Amino acid sequence: MTGSEISVSGGAGGLEADLADLAALGRNSTDLAEMLAATSLTCHGMLVDPDVLASAVLDPAGVARFEAALLEALDGPGGLSALAVRFAARAATLQAAALAYEAADAALAEMADTLDWAIGTIPGLFVTTVLAEVAAELLSDPEGAADALGELIEDPERWVTEHPGLVDSVVNKAPGLLGGLSLLGGGDVRAAAALLGNLWPDGRPVVTRRPDDVRQGVLQPPRNVTDLLTALDLRNRSAAERDTDQVSVRVITHADGTRAFVVDIPGTQDWSPPGLSPNRAPNDLGTNVRVLGGDVTTRQEAIAMALHRAGAGPTDPVMLVGHSQGGMVAAQAAHDSGTAAFPYDVRSVVTAGSPVARAGIPESVQVLALENAHDIVPHLDGRSNDDDPNVTTVTFDRQKGSVGENHGISTAYRYGAEQVDRSDDPSIAHFRAASSPFFVEPGESATVRAQVFELEQR
Repeated sequence: MTGSEISVSGGAGGLEADLADLAALGRNSTDLAEMLAATSLTCHGMLVDPDVLASAVLDPAGVARFEAALLEALDGPGGLSALAVRFAARAATLQAAALAYEAADAALAEMADTLDWAIGTIPGLFVTTVLAEVAAELLSDPEGAADALGELIEDPERWVTEHPGLVDSVVNKAPGLLGGLSLLGGGDVRAAAALLGNLWPDGRPVVTRRPDDVRQGVLQPPRNVTDLLTALDLRNRSAAERDTDQVSVRVITHADGTRAFVVDIPGTQDWSPPGLSPNRAPNDLGTNVRVLGGDVTTRQEAIAMALHRAGAGPTDPVMLVGHSQGGMVAAQAAHDSGTAAFPYDVRSVVTAGSPVARAGIPESVQVLALENAHDIVPHLDGRSNDDDPNVTTVTFDRQKGSVGENHGISTAYRYGAEQVDRSDDPSIAHFRAASSPFFVEPGESATVRAQVFELEQR
């Protein structure tokens, strides 16, 4: 962690943003080269202009000097034609560099997935490789391998949360255990999840309106990320108390009459294995697997229905805020934003402890992904978030000693949100600015109505 208690990657200040600037500079250079070439071509026409040629009868020496000077300006070493060629060459170099980096990055990720799958197809090699990685962690422990082994034996849960990268390794190799079945849809985590998701029968969404939430923490117009996490935690607790799947659709009405919609989406509550009929609650284990596989889940369809009943239209700005599975569903809905699968204008997404690296979120959506360095759940997709200009990943350090507490909103992620709100990082600042419809400024008057919907699948 940095001195500011957080580490920030991606977003407007990330590496991919610099590559986007590089590509944009290449495109601008192309435009300039075309303009210079067009100007040069036009000016060359002046060399054979009838009026210029006619004036040579009266002043042949003067016309000769004029044409020589014009040719030098157009075709000399520093002329317009040479400049056009140089800018065209620079444009090609800049754009090729940006494309080469992107292609290499994608190729390396695909190669890593393929290698992990291959290891997973051989159970003995799978186990041996994982044990070797555990041994490497023990040997590299600054306190010494013997002390590290003692910590592993004494408290394995805490030890795993100190080394969450091992989860990535296991998750990425696990699809290979499916053997030939995984080849039906590919060999990476997303393809394997799509295949396994078929074990959970899908249902049709049922949405029931419940009384509005009038608690202060929910009706407080959001001023920052901490306020967003506070409201999400309250909805999460209420859903757990009722043992149901619930979401809040908060309608923020600003002083100028403009509206924005914030949807609070809690995490998993039903861990039932697959059965012959759909689980009643769509926030179940099956939704975790299906959404990781890129499916449009019943839960996503139910959230779209809740937004419709709350009065949202296709052009109203929507922010999705989700914890754990809630963030996964939010990311998939953002992927489908503006389509029949989710016909709303998703502008921003905030996730807390969610594996969303493989979601393929479009550039039009700004994402703030909060990840506790000791939370293993964000590692369940086996990949770190890409350094995309629209995806800002904030990692913070909150070790509570257990998988559950390291993943909780009140025990871990509220702390991370507070660190975000204290930060002046450029990527975080850009996210705030791009998400301005969902926040209120100091002294601004705004109202919030929190409509609550219970979600089921049948």
